[in-house]
Amino acid sequence: MPAKLGSVVRLRIDRIQVFLVTALVSGCQAVPGEGPLATAIVADAGKSEVELRRDNAAVFEVVDVDAQSARLVSEYVSTALRRKFGFGGSASMVSIGVGDQLKITIFEAGSDGLFSTAESKQTSIDVVVQPNGTATIPYVGQVRFAGRTLEQARGAILESLVNKAVEPDVLVTAVDTSSRKVTVSGAVASSSQVAMGLVPEQITDVIAKAGGPVAPPYETTVTLVRGRKTGSALLKSIIEHPSENIYVQPGDQIFVSREPRTFTLLGAVKANNRIDFGADELNLLEAVALGGGGTDSAINAKGYFLFRYEAPEIVKGLLGLQAFEDLARKGMRPDKNGNYPIVYKFDMTRPDSLLVGQMFPIKNRDVIYAARHFAVDLKKFLQIVGAPLAIASQGVSVADNLSGN
Repeated sequence: MPAKLGSVVRLRIDRIQVFLVTALVSGCQAVPGEGPLATAIVADAGKSEVELRRDNAAVFEVVDVDAQSARLVSEYVSTALRRKFGFGGSASMVSIGVGDQLKITIFEAGSDGLFSTAESKQTSIDVVVQPNGTATIPYVGQVRFAGRTLEQARGAILESLVNKAVEPDVLVTAVDTSSRKVTVSGAVASSSQVAMGLVPEQITDVIAKAGGPVAPPYETTVTLVRGRKTGSALLKSIIEHPSENIYVQPGDQIFVSREPRTFTLLGAVKANNRIDFGADELNLLEAVALGGGGTDSAINAKGYFLFRYEAPEIVKGLLGLQAFEDLARKGMRPDKNGNYPIVYKFDMTRPDSLLVGQMFPIKNRDVIYAARHFAVDLKKFLQIVGAPLAIASQGVSVADNLSGN
């Protein structure tokens, strides 16, 4: 009887071993892991919601980063403000408005004119533009100022003085421009309504009038609200790219916020964490180094990924217009800022990756994911199945002892 028992136990153990070996091929996918394997990310790239078999799945594409693609990303200049509001502004467009205070200085060639005496051949008159757009000047009457430039107002006054004053000349200067105010608030030295002069002024001009930002340009975001339009840009980008330093308009609202730039580092690295840039610029290699680098025993050096919502111009440049449109039909959708999901893949086993990584810029709220090596899951799987095999082996030994073997 004991011998028969040992044979039965060994038969069952053999069957268990066969089952476990068969499951080994596919079982690693079911092993608990810290995020997806590199093969899973690549396999999901370019698939639609239907192909992914998940409702509301994020459709994305993976781009293998090389020197060309890294250069395209690094050299891209955001035109968020100019694209939304236009650059605008020119001297001819700036005009006087209701409520503006002006100083009108009238000169005459003789000492016996309407505005001159023996002591002075000039007279200065302060006027405020009334709600009807006009102001009254002695011996001239009502003059329309609203909607006119300083030079146009000067010409109108001169024309009215013909045959009244002795060889007159006129100077019109703005003392206070209440009609040309911009609200600047947030992370500036002095939140206030900034009065612009009767000359074009750009974003950096009015921020300077509010005392300037309290944070470094690379941590300062500028949001411009004009009517129903809203646009944001990093102050650093506005300074470095003059096309983004657009002209403001009366009634604009500018909100300056301090937002320390961060990125998130996840996966087979020594520290999974959200990390501050702590610098004006940061590249991929520096970002990984800030997190302590990859874990040598777990990292898949071919599987460094960067997840980002990217500007449509960059996505189209990387994928090509046709591929971009195909993904849009498959369900790739932009975020609230009009940027599209893209995943950059870096192969750190290639020697040139150390050069490419220096070229590739990190942006605020990027997610860097270091995939673990397949062997890590294999090891975990073997540890899981090893426990029942050890118990089974002990059972064989007990059975053998009972059978006298």
